Amino acid sequence: MPMLDRDGVKIHYEVTGDGPALILTHGYSSTGDMWAGQVAPLAKHFKVITWDMRGHGRSDYPTDQAAYSEAATVADMAALLDAVGAKDAVVGGLSLGGYMSLAFHATHPERTRALLIVDTGPGYKNDQAREGWNANAIARAERLEAEGLPDGARGSAEVRLARHRDASGLARAARGMLTQKTARVIESLPSIAVPAVVIVGAKDTPFLAASDYMAAKIPGAKKVVILDAGHSANLDQPAVFNTALLGFLKGAGLMV
Repeated sequence: MPMLDRDGVKIHYEVTGDGPALILTHGYSSTGDMWAGQVAPLAKHFKVITWDMRGHGRSDYPTDQAAYSEAATVADMAALLDAVGAKDAVVGGLSLGGYMSLAFHATHPERTRALLIVDTGPGYKNDQAREGWNANAIARAERLEAEGLPDGARGSAEVRLARHRDASGLARAARGMLTQKTARVIESLPSIAVPAVVIVGAKDTPFLAASDYMAAKIPGAKKVVILDAGHSANLDQPAVFNTALLGFLKGAGLMV
């Protein structure tokens, strides 16, 4: 089980296949296992990296709240690429993982070959809207601290698949990684100059408008709506999702 040591915080990751690097980041309270249905088809063309964000799954759950942040997550992603010898990668994720992929591009555009943004929001320009999002994230952290891990039957498909040792990491991740401090990510969208696809489940109502916004703001972005899919489009309709994803990668000239 590969583990990357990040200043004493161990990050679990897996690598499958050869070729150009492609890193997939899971959503909040999920794990890298949510991409199991995509790894095999992608690994025919790419070196696929899946991983568990700090506070999630098989990675460490540091007790220091300061260890959880957008910047730390982006740095973890860069360190994973370094660990597999990749100077750049196709970068993608779902929900929080998609947001962190956009944040990675904003920090490391030279290391980003393309963006795969799935069932994701780009953050907020409006301070009041951001504060409302953050209040919900903090409330989520407080519930986890008070009640522990929720019933595994609740949540969307990628959350139901996840296994965590306890709720402490998720609570700290909600406070430090799910909350947002600036409009940096959403304001970076017009500057994206790499191929990008925005994929959203047709039933993922909270993220439909955000997906429209990103597809309009990212120059040349492709948009795909997956019918009969909710917040985890890759799990709800894996065959349709994989066809759309591979079609985008081929059309963008990224598959070897």
